[in-house]
Amino acid sequence: MHLSSLVRSIDEPATLSMARRCRELRAEGHDIIDLSLGEPDQDPPTFAIEAAAAAVRGDWNKYPPVNGYADVRAAVAMKLKRDNGLDYAPEQIVISTGAKQSVMNAVLSLVGPGDEVVIPAPYWVTYKEQVRMAGARPVIVSSSLEEDFKAPISRITAAITPKTRLIIFSSPCNPSGSVLDRDELDELARAVAAHDDLYVLSDEIYEHIVFGGRHISFAGLPGMMERTITVNGLSKAFALTGWRVGYAAAPEWIAKACAKLQGQFTSGANTIAQRVTKACMEADPAVLTGMRSDFLRRRDLVLEGIDAIDGWRCNRPDGAFYVLPDVTAWIGARAGGRQLKDTGALCDALLEDAGVSLVDGAAFGAPGCVRLSYATADDKLRVALERIRTFGAGLEPS
Repeated sequence: MHLSSLVRSIDEPATLSMARRCRELRAEGHDIIDLSLGEPDQDPPTFAIEAAAAAVRGDWNKYPPVNGYADVRAAVAMKLKRDNGLDYAPEQIVISTGAKQSVMNAVLSLVGPGDEVVIPAPYWVTYKEQVRMAGARPVIVSSSLEEDFKAPISRITAAITPKTRLIIFSSPCNPSGSVLDRDELDELARAVAAHDDLYVLSDEIYEHIVFGGRHISFAGLPGMMERTITVNGLSKAFALTGWRVGYAAAPEWIAKACAKLQGQFTSGANTIAQRVTKACMEADPAVLTGMRSDFLRRRDLVLEGIDAIDGWRCNRPDGAFYVLPDVTAWIGARAGGRQLKDTGALCDALLEDAGVSLVDGAAFGAPGCVRLSYATADDKLRVALERIRTFGAGLEPS
């Protein structure tokens, strides 16, 4: 059996690996509380399901345009103007099979061997691997809990070289929930403007899950419209993870390049899901208020629970539905006769011994931390946090 060097060089996403192990253990009859995946437990809005049903009954059974139906792209453009103050034409928008494909399209369109991509850490697990798949070199810029998991812009600026072609970040951030404020975004925009041929991929999939103030789109900053690829989708705000719809808005030459690549990968996003996309884009954003309130309540519940866990430290994130506690106090301890040599071993032990699934922070560029998703029911969160606390109370020093 001979696999390509590309496949052998990349890792399975840590989030998907842990989710797979959860399914396997549950199939064996184990009681597992899964806090590994960023998947909202809420039901999709009724209007989204109704739009899907109407589309199934309609004449949407043939291949769509590669970059998406014209009216769907127009609806996305309208949404970007209404919610984000961004003036995109439909020709600048590409509908894809999930925001992950939107990111991959942009990366493959802009970078290749010899190029560098600056990625502030912590970062979504896939950014780094997608850059490597394109043959480019990811340049990781670290940050700490004390810095609210936001790399100082001066540190990002110092990482830019003549080889830097792209900067990728998310705000609100997966995995930390941190949100860049206007001053930080303005400083980053000035740094980008100082370099010719440097672009930014702004992943805004969590834009509707901000607990204080309003989301700010990077493309809306002075001079950044022509430098930015804005990525978003339906998965998080509309709880439509399984429908696999994402979109990118970019300068037209980049959008055309993304569509060209997509034509060789998937041909286009699912037709029924695109009709749902149109309905979601046209909906009043006020319909998402309840969802955001649920996540704010859960964030506070989780932070209170973490405060009761001896040795865990956490910041207070302003968005998304994750926390990234520092758990270094537990590293090196022994649990049931085995040593917790790193956060990966800790996550394994919590899964097998406590029935709680978390993700190793090292996969996100945050060694010494674990990611906990609170996109699940309050009662499950309470039970999971108590299981973690009890597990910690039983640890033995090395």
